[in-house]
Parts: sequence; structure tokens; C-alpha cells
Amino acid sequence: MNNNKTRTAIAVSFATLLLTGTVLAASVPRGIPTNVKPTTGHVSDKRPIIGPDSVTFGAYDPHSDFSTDPNSKIEHLFLPWEDVDLSSLSIADDYAQKRGRKLFITVEPWSWSIDWRSSPDQLLSGILAGTYDANMAAVCSTAATLKSDVTIRWAQEMDATDNQFTWSHWKPAEYAAAYRRMVTVCREHNKSAKYMWSPKGEPGLAAFYPGNDVVDIIGLSVFGLQQYDKDKFGKERTFAETLAPGYRLVAGFGKPVVVAELGYEGDSAYVRNWAENAAKQYPEFPQLTAVVYFNDKEVYPWPRPYGLPNWRVVGDDVVN
Repeated sequence: MNNNKTRTAIAVSFATLLLTGTVLAASVPRGIPTNVKPTTGHVSDKRPIIGPDSVTFGAYDPHSDFSTDPNSKIEHLFLPWEDVDLSSLSIADDYAQKRGRKLFITVEPWSWSIDWRSSPDQLLSGILAGTYDANMAAVCSTAATLKSDVTIRWAQEMDATDNQFTWSHWKPAEYAAAYRRMVTVCREHNKSAKYMWSPKGEPGLAAFYPGNDVVDIIGLSVFGLQQYDKDKFGKERTFAETLAPGYRLVAGFGKPVVVAELGYEGDSAYVRNWAENAAKQYPEFPQLTAVVYFNDKEVYPWPRPYGLPNWRVVGDDVVN
């Protein structure tokens, strides 16, 4: 672990760190809010509508657009397990505590440094050999000191086929073994955290399932991009239509289901439909307990010609 970076790095705008590609250069978790002043500028219709019968709502919110939103009950962070200042998690903990929120931490088993160069096989063999036990132990022991309730999501979207993540190149049994080892290590240092297994929602995801004893919650990724819907499916899909295939694949495991990453982009009617329906309780999704909005521009390109959709709830003319 490299913990020599100072906490002054917190002042760096996280927007400047979200580089196109598979690795990012940063020494602090992504998602620790850096601007808690009220946002000015144009606010779009994207903000999910929360009612008395909604599931729990939260957000990955690096721009603090939800800083004063009483509906947000989950604060989502991303961090690598190398080259990261874990002491900065205390800032996120204080932020969440003041707002009555739980912490949701996605741990990515790599470094965001541009110099990081481990192949899928090298990373896997290192994990299974115990080389990275100390990295996971450091994350989990730090999380154990926080006051907030913590959920840890390790190596997300392992079933993805877009080459974004090193660990999505592993065979299902290899991933399951790596996940089991990391949760076992984490539990030695953190007795209270919950653990999320979080596929993207692709066919075949069940083969990656590591076992009920190391999974407390299942996460899914649900994004709606209007033009992509039209091109691939011949129509605009609703939130429920987009969630349904992945939900059906994981429901049989009998675990609570969370939309760990939610976003949508399109014209006003498309966005309004998603905003009104993304946090609803659905009888066809009885295990769905929460949705967590990804409040930023996409960091990894969608297939051409879709580029980097902007999921952020605030319009492009925002002035911070």
C-alpha cells in the first residue's frame, strides 16, 4: 500500500480525475464530495422521484448534487486497493454521518495509477497466492473504524464482456475463488460490514456466484440510454424492462437485490419516465431493496457511436 499521499489531495476536483480508459490516476477514493455548497445552474429532470413507497435511494455523488437531499440514504464511493489514501475514508464517514446515510464502498482490485500494468492472470494468481491479502486487510480494517454502516462491493461486473475490468477476463470458478478469499480476509478485520456480489447482469452470471455464505447482498448495474435502446432493441425501454433480465438471473439466490449503479440519458420524456419509476417498489421485483444513482459522466466508452453518456442529474451548463 502507498499511504504517503497527503490529505491535501482531497481538494483536487474529482471531475478532473475521471479519465477515459480503464485506469485512473488518483490517491483518494472517488466519490468523496468536494463541494458541499448548493449547486447553481440548470438542474435537469433526471433526479429520481422518491415517494413514501419507494425503495431506499442513494448515490455516487462526487459533485455533491445530493448533498442536501434528504431522500439520499446511501453514500457510494469507489476506491482501488493500491495507491490510495485510506485515511480519507474518515471524511466520507463524517459526511455520511451528518446526513444519516450508510456507506457503500466499491473496492476495485487494481491501482488507478497510469503505471499499473498487471495482466488478468498476474492479478488472479497474486490474489489466490495471498499477495494481496494485505491490501484487502488494510481496506477492511480501515472500514471497521468508521461510524457508518458499511457495505463492501468487491470487483464488480465480473460478467462484463466490454474489457473494462481486468477481473472480467477470469473464468467463473477463478473469480468465485478470488471473491471468497477476499471476503474471508475482510471478515477477519471487519465483523460488521455486509458484502455485495455485483454482476453487471449478463447471461451466464450465475457461474460466477461464490456462494451464499460470502454474499449478503446482490448488486446489478442498470443504465438507460435512449438512442442505444432504439438501435439495439427497436424501442425505448423502461427501468423495469431494463432491470428484469438481470433480476431474473439473480433472484433464485434469495438475497436482497440492489441496483448498485443506476443512470439514464435521453430526451425529456425518456428521462422523466425513468426518474418517475426507477425507485418504485415493483411486485415483480420483491427482493429489490435499493437503487444507487451514478451521478457523473460515464468513465468508460460505450460501443461506438455512443461515447461517454452523461448520467449526472445536473445539466451541462451547471456553474459550481
